[in-house]
Amino acid sequence: MGLLLGSFLNVVIHRTPLILERQWRAEALSSSADELPTSLTLSMPRSHCPHCLHTLLWWENIPVLSYLMLQGLCSACRAPIGWRYPAVELFTAALLAWCFNHWGLGWQALVWSGFVCTLVALACIDWDTTLLPDHMTQALTWAGLIVAALGLSNTSLTDALWGAVAAYVSLWTVYWVFKLCTGKEGMGYGDFKLFAALGAWFGWSALIPLILLASLAGIGVGLILKYQQKLRENNYIPFGPFLAMAAWLYMIWGDLDIFHWMA
Repeated sequence: MGLLLGSFLNVVIHRTPLILERQWRAEALSSSADELPTSLTLSMPRSHCPHCLHTLLWWENIPVLSYLMLQGLCSACRAPIGWRYPAVELFTAALLAWCFNHWGLGWQALVWSGFVCTLVALACIDWDTTLLPDHMTQALTWAGLIVAALGLSNTSLTDALWGAVAAYVSLWTVYWVFKLCTGKEGMGYGDFKLFAALGAWFGWSALIPLILLASLAGIGVGLILKYQQKLRENNYIPFGPFLAMAAWLYMIWGDLDIFHWMA
């Protein structure tokens, strides 16, 4: 199931920014997105090679296995298939396996599986485009509050509510202090919303460990990219993937003493 969900997440990661771009273009043109040529959704058109538009056959769409059978190449034009496709499938499967192993077969494992899958999609979309879509971050925040109210997240509703508020306000404050001091934007509003979602799922006491983990990981990756001269324009790297990584680590090892010391 994790492999299949990972395959679907690859579609979400690739198509969501394109769908949003079409919607923004339609709004700019005061027209409907349906009026633009070649309508695009998560289900239509069928999966195809982005190079030659070859529509994938059923046996070319099997998670991981198809990548291995095709040797990482399109069967029609022999263009390389990105390694991230099977990586996302395997990583999603590993996360879901952990959730069901940790919580057993039940609603808790199900809701946390939804949480980790959403983070996989958000992390990859942000890395590719520096976008964190509102309909995903805000839904994740509301889901965290609802899950807390239902007693499925080991976080009380009060802690979840104030966790979301404190997370958003803290990064919002950092954003404006940095902007007033430098005249530049250090992060986007999507980062505030994603951090608020993590606060809703883990509670206010997890915010310091989460932001420390994300910041250290971001600094480490940034230094590596700078050394390799692969930093983007203005030396910018998205923060969302590191918030997601911190959330996965905290979910798995949050009970360790080091996290309580960081808090």
